[in-house]
Amino acid sequence: MYDSALTALLGVAALSGAAVAATNPVTIEKVEYPNYGSCYKLTNGSVDVLVTLDVGPRIIFYGFSGEENNLAEIVPKKNELDKWQPWGGHRLWHAPEVKPRSYIPDNVPTTSEVIGNSTVGVASPLEEQTHIQKAMMISLAREGSRVTITHTLKNKGLWPIELAVWGLTIVKGGGTTIIPQEPFISHDEKLLPARSLALWNFTDMSDPRFTFGKRYIRLRTDSNLTNNPQKLGVANRQGWAGYLREKNLFIKTFSYDECAKYPDFGCNFETYTDGDFMEIETLGPLTRLDPGDTATHVEHWHLFKDVDVQDSEESLSKAINPLLKKITN
Repeated sequence: MYDSALTALLGVAALSGAAVAATNPVTIEKVEYPNYGSCYKLTNGSVDVLVTLDVGPRIIFYGFSGEENNLAEIVPKKNELDKWQPWGGHRLWHAPEVKPRSYIPDNVPTTSEVIGNSTVGVASPLEEQTHIQKAMMISLAREGSRVTITHTLKNKGLWPIELAVWGLTIVKGGGTTIIPQEPFISHDEKLLPARSLALWNFTDMSDPRFTFGKRYIRLRTDSNLTNNPQKLGVANRQGWAGYLREKNLFIKTFSYDECAKYPDFGCNFETYTDGDFMEIETLGPLTRLDPGDTATHVEHWHLFKDVDVQDSEESLSKAINPLLKKITN
């Protein structure tokens, strides 16, 4: 049986999956994960994904099977669970960011369901203050590291609202976010700008954690630079961004709609760091949701090991381009 309310919210039909069950090596089981309680664990033998059930909706683990978590884990103090907590991992918000609306706690159990043979759906209770309900559908590929996350926001209020679906991933510190620049085109061939770049009041472009190159913008963590946050957003038409830590490369792929309006001066990708803290974030278009309407936004995750990029942009391109070709073909 499938939870009809949850599958309706996620926009999926009940899946029998009988025809592929014998050939689908993905397994899904309930496990207890330290500090996070009950979770669904999805594994295909290559990577593991843990989806929290006692808080969320949230993904708390993504890593190679039997190896370390690539996502950060931030365990709150038990006496602070009445407040919003970052928790770590991957969460779902709605943009633009504003207090207190964006910081409604998600510290309570979700509604959850296994859908078919390789997918888990989770949904939060209704946010009484905003009348928005959040849900995620997490699907693991039968082989390799590909995970597809479909984020859904539903307006259960009595009036229209405008928002953008926002997927935020807190990754383990000690690495570097990699944002592709738009392709070089000579001034003789193109006169108009290629993309927007959003800066916050606290953004310092001279900060040594930033590297602005011809092919990439990079932002690294630095545990010595706490209480000194940096943030940057872009219109990312290339449809991917990465995070490299200890030769493990985490890549997100996502869409860009030339005809859509995006939040934060046109951003569909943003990154934020403070000390060891790093977020890599994607955003969907700003959407008017009438009562009962939903908005969705999809990310695809990929994980690669032993990626040696060295220091130059040329070596970075040489390492990453074949991987991008592999996952986008």
